[in-house]
Amino acid sequence: MDETENITNEVTPTVPSADNEQDSLPINKGIIAEQLLDGKDGVIHYSYYLPENYSADRLYPMMVVMPGYDMMWFGEESSGTNLNWHGFLSWRELEEDMIVVSAQLTDWGEKSARQAIELTEFFLDNFPVDCDRVYAAGYSAGGETMSQAVSMRPDLYAAYLHGASRWDGAFEPVAENGVAVYIFMAENDEYYGSQKARDAYQGLYEAYQSIGWTQAQIDEVLQVEIPDNEYFNSRGIYNYHGGGNILFEDQSILQWIVEKKK
Repeated sequence: MDETENITNEVTPTVPSADNEQDSLPINKGIIAEQLLDGKDGVIHYSYYLPENYSADRLYPMMVVMPGYDMMWFGEESSGTNLNWHGFLSWRELEEDMIVVSAQLTDWGEKSARQAIELTEFFLDNFPVDCDRVYAAGYSAGGETMSQAVSMRPDLYAAYLHGASRWDGAFEPVAENGVAVYIFMAENDEYYGSQKARDAYQGLYEAYQSIGWTQAQIDEVLQVEIPDNEYFNSRGIYNYHGGGNILFEDQSILQWIVEKKK
C-alpha cells in the first residue's frame, strides 16, 4: 500500500479552538493532514487518521503518538513530515479500527506536554472515543513530551509506549492510576544510552511496588525491552537510536498496548 494513500490535505486548514463543537470539524476519512488547533499555549500542528468505515455511532480506541526531533514543527517547510512515519501509520494496520493522532510540537518540555494533553482532550470532546481506551506513544523527543503528559494526566491514558527516550515525567502518578507502560531502547542507543530505560523501569517498578502491587501484577502493566546490537544488525540497522523506530513494526508490542483498558 502506498503510505500516502487517502491523505486529505486542505489548502487552507481550519483553526478550531478547543471549545468548538464536533459539527465544525471535517468529516473526511483516512489521513487528515496538517491541521491546526488554536490552543492555550499557541497553535498546535497536528494530523489524524479516521478509519475508512468511521461512524459517529460507535466508540473507537485512540492513539496519541508524538515523533522525534526531526519531525517536529520548524515552520512551513517541516509541515507534514510525520505523515510517512511508521509510528503514526502502524496503528491503522492493526485489525481493530482506531483513531490515531500525531502532532508536530515545538519543544519537548512542559509546554509540549500541556499541548499533547489539550489535543487529547480536544479529540475526546469532539470524536467518539472510548475513554477507557486512550493510548499514548512517544519516540525520542516525543517520548520526553509524552512521559510528562502521561504523568501530568494519568487519568486520560490506559497505556503508554515509551520508545528510545528519556523519562521526564513523575513515576508515582502513573502507578497510582494503573497506567501500563512499555519501554523500548537499544542497548547501545547513541543518543540516550540504555541506562535511561533501566532507570525509567526501576522508577516505575518502585512506584508500583510502593502502593502494594505484587510482582505478577507489575509484570502485567510494566515491560522493558533493551535489544542488543545483533537484534538491529540482523535487520540491516546499524544506527541504534534511529533504529529504535523498529518498535512500531512489532505487532506484539502494539497489541500489548491496545489490549489495556482503564
